[in-house]
Amino acid sequence: MSGYDRVVQPAAGDEALENHLGGDEAKNYRQYEFDMVAPHVGRSMLEIGSGLGHFAEQFLPRLDRLVVSDFDPYCVEQLGKRFEGRDDISVLQFGLPTEIPLDDPVDTVVMMNVLEHIEDDVEALRSLAKVTVPGGRIIIWVPGYMQLYGDFDRKVGHVQRYTPKTLGATVAGAGLEAEVLKPINFLGGIAWWAAVRRGGVGYPDPRLVKIYDRTVVPATRFIERLIRPPFGQTVFCVARVPQ
Repeated sequence: MSGYDRVVQPAAGDEALENHLGGDEAKNYRQYEFDMVAPHVGRSMLEIGSGLGHFAEQFLPRLDRLVVSDFDPYCVEQLGKRFEGRDDISVLQFGLPTEIPLDDPVDTVVMMNVLEHIEDDVEALRSLAKVTVPGGRIIIWVPGYMQLYGDFDRKVGHVQRYTPKTLGATVAGAGLEAEVLKPINFLGGIAWWAAVRRGGVGYPDPRLVKIYDRTVVPATRFIERLIRPPFGQTVFCVARVPQ
């Protein structure tokens, strides 16, 4: 059983779940995620771990076809309600690695904060490559650096945090080619280390998340337009499926 299978969402309805997945208290951060991912997305997209569907929904204006998915039954139920009546949107339930029940391959797979939950991460990427067209992309967003691993990671079922080197080895092991592979969110990494590792915070305080979102995220985006950070809270990868 993978770490992804073991994840238990915090109990409490839509609002708490969406906040856990980067919701209303982190609007700048969610925009940062979208702006990083969007340039690499084609016309058909499979999202892994879609939660309540807020992130995937942003891509609809540029997509001909969207497939959302999750392992959690509550999320799958909510996704079905959210996209009910849309012929261009499919909802799937599965946990990786597995044979994904998708008849027509997509040109883009997006997985935001999912791979770190899966013990057999190489096999998980191989599963995704089988439902991605040759030359298509798998976009991976994962927490970075084991130095930042703490109680929060354990509580939400993180098997590991990655560096560009370790994620690159996973991508190569799955037979994929990394087009983009870099640490991002440099200031966020420092803030996370201070709050969670040094400060002993087991779970991010919503009040601190709001402050972080208003101050650290814009500063990080400005800095990363000027320099390539040597370290970050996140590792970002765009992996190409061989032709």
